[in-house]
Amino acid sequence: MIKEIDAKISEIEASIEQLQKEECVDEAQIYVLRRQRHDLIRMCKNLDAHDKVFLARHKKRPKITEYIDNIFEDFFEQKGDALGKDDGSIFGGIATYHGMPVTVLGHRKGNDLNENLKCNFGMPGPEGYRKALRMMKQAEKFGRPIITFIDTPGAYPGLEAETNGQSIAIASNLAKMSALKVPVIAVVTGEGSSGGALAIGVANSVLMLENAVYSILSPEGYATILWKDSTRADEACNMMKLTAQDLKGFNVVDDIIPEPVGGAHINPKVVYKSVDKYIKKELDKLVKMGPDELAKHRYKKFRSIDSDYMKMI
Repeated sequence: MIKEIDAKISEIEASIEQLQKEECVDEAQIYVLRRQRHDLIRMCKNLDAHDKVFLARHKKRPKITEYIDNIFEDFFEQKGDALGKDDGSIFGGIATYHGMPVTVLGHRKGNDLNENLKCNFGMPGPEGYRKALRMMKQAEKFGRPIITFIDTPGAYPGLEAETNGQSIAIASNLAKMSALKVPVIAVVTGEGSSGGALAIGVANSVLMLENAVYSILSPEGYATILWKDSTRADEACNMMKLTAQDLKGFNVVDDIIPEPVGGAHINPKVVYKSVDKYIKKELDKLVKMGPDELAKHRYKKFRSIDSDYMKMI
């Protein structure tokens, strides 16, 4: 449903943009088109899992660079994995958050085709996860809270990545994040698939945007494994229990961040304010804990995930 509505909205937005470029702007026609757009957006309610996957992958959905620009201050990017290579699909550095020094990092997909290619469509190789681990170790050394933004179709599955230690890099991140003695907050902003997402997602608090998805693999991959038919991805979406609402019920995520009707891309500024509010609420609780308490809290959180969910995956 939502895919067809989104296509109509895009057509209307293109028409409005064209009218605004004309020498004599037809304000009445623009008003009519904006009302039509508004009515279409209001139809984007009661979404099913497949609709949410579509929104989680939407090309206009806010990216990590936009979250950093709108929520944090004094951001200083850090690059490289300390072994000679920088992976553009992991983006992060040091910033201030409400006056507090923090380390912020996450997956980067890019905003156009050229950026997509440079960032490998948000699929990190082992260099990207080593880069993230380097930033997290540094954050722990200097007592900075860590905030991660998850938005990836998964870790890069190519031969080169496996040869260079993809599985070891992900495992190292899981092990280190489990024992970090600083607050860690993870926000699933788009799609979070497989170990590629979990490698920066072992957090004291895991938040999800309302239309984000978080799962062991993509619906297409799930359908291919289960039925040998990737075209059944729509059916897989409903079986996988990958929505924020499903995962909140299984104690996989701690809270759901609301989005505007129609998705985060409809009004990003509202989303930035909501994300800021939820991060601040969680961080205010976590900074009161001692180093050992934070590590124990994180361990207890992941041990408390609903056993029915663990059986399902």
